Amino acid sequence: MFEDIKSIYRNDPAVKNIEFILYPGLHSIVVHRYVSHQLYKFKIPFFPRLISQIMRFFTGIEIHPGAKIGKGFFIDHGMGIVIGETAEIGTNCVMYHNVTLGGTGKEKGKRHPTIGNNVTIGTGAILLGRVQVRNNVKIGADTFIIDKKVPSNSTVVGTPGKVVKLNGEKVNLKLENINSRRNKK
Repeated sequence: MFEDIKSIYRNDPAVKNIEFILYPGLHSIVVHRYVSHQLYKFKIPFFPRLISQIMRFFTGIEIHPGAKIGKGFFIDHGMGIVIGETAEIGTNCVMYHNVTLGGTGKEKGKRHPTIGNNVTIGTGAILLGRVQVRNNVKIGADTFIIDKKVPSNSTVVGTPGKVVKLNGEKVNLKLENINSRRNKK
């Protein structure tokens, strides 16, 4: 929890003193991390989902109890956030309001995005399916990505998402399909 509080101070210049206790993103992640996710890991039925739905009602942030979230996670203006069951989020990530890390409804098993470390996901971004976002990535507002790989040290924008910056250089690259290696066999 301490890392999540530090992330509020690191990412929001408006926070002063102990205002962090008013952040619904912090409430959601603390309840997820220490209650619903723990109950989910112990395979306790019903209650983890009930708790996550209660938090959704109070905060507007829906985190499935199965989602794995690293330390230092910061949700800014969290209303409308959806994080699916098999989503994984690395350390020191930032997510703005109305972001979806969802499934496509076609897969079983691992069916939600995997987000690396030090990733910022802008307002209204939608990442669906087995998206793989590597480390040190910025995803722009209203970007749409479905079943693609996002390289490290990149900036992705648009619908469909494309790489506009890679390793500090301006580029214009399409994202690689998750299944592209399978399709070539």
